[in-house]
Amino acid sequence: MTSTSEPGDAPLDPDLSAITSERRQLINVAYRLLGSLAEAEDVVQETYARWYAMSPQQREAVESPGAWLTKVASRVCLDVLRSAGVRRERYVGEWVPEPLPDRTEWANGPAGGATADPADRVTLDESVSMAFLVVLESMTPAQRVTFILHDVFRYSFAEVAEIVGRTPAACRRLASSARGRLRESQATATPADRRAGIVRDFKRAWEAKDIDALVGILDPDATAVGDGGGLVSAHLHPVRGGERIARYFVELADKAPGLTILERTVNGQPGLVVQQDGVTGTVVAFDFTGDRISRIWGVRNPEKLRPWTAC
Repeated sequence: MTSTSEPGDAPLDPDLSAITSERRQLINVAYRLLGSLAEAEDVVQETYARWYAMSPQQREAVESPGAWLTKVASRVCLDVLRSAGVRRERYVGEWVPEPLPDRTEWANGPAGGATADPADRVTLDESVSMAFLVVLESMTPAQRVTFILHDVFRYSFAEVAEIVGRTPAACRRLASSARGRLRESQATATPADRRAGIVRDFKRAWEAKDIDALVGILDPDATAVGDGGGLVSAHLHPVRGGERIARYFVELADKAPGLTILERTVNGQPGLVVQQDGVTGTVVAFDFTGDRISRIWGVRNPEKLRPWTAC
């Protein structure tokens, strides 16, 4: 299996250097598979624990440590995904993937340096956009693992087959059906610079509590989903329809005067961060149909906002 690691500071032990340099690759794979940075970090810890549980002789026999680590991490993720459905059935309200900030916008650079920055560990591209991750949530565990490893990380179907316990031909079919799901979910592409302008217009209309302006920015069939995880107040069910969403956002502004709304990058896409007294309480991600917003995800679960609030 091909490894695409990036070398870091070389420790004295060359074996340790080779192993620890794979951490970013493993986090990138695990976050895309799980939609949670916290779970991805747990998977990587488990993967390293399994590596060091082997005897020195067993480790020396591994031809490609990077490939071995990715294979183990992917299998751990597969187990997590198989149990995630049950756990998320018990989740209070809607479940939304954990949002990630842009490197330059994350909590003004916390103590501990860049190694603590999730944007330093996860490459922010289209494969971590909120819209992309939400579609991945609708896939079976085997389908998701196959698609991510083959289509995003370019591993062969033979390599993926060893991980998911299917034949290469079956993996090829899984990837094809996953692509079909993505195509069905994709609307007319909106240029990146236009997305930023639409989000800016939404921010201004929200701050002005201008329902008519918000309705004009929202697709008539738009959907808004809030994730509070049962830990904070959040709408437990999606809000559907442009006018209903516009009124809902204006009501939020009325109930919490003094909100500060900031334009920020969320999972590599234009988004908003809502703060009260300097504390981040909500991160908002968007998807678009043409020149209008078609989907909104508002994350309020404090556990998912740690990268945005740490300092």
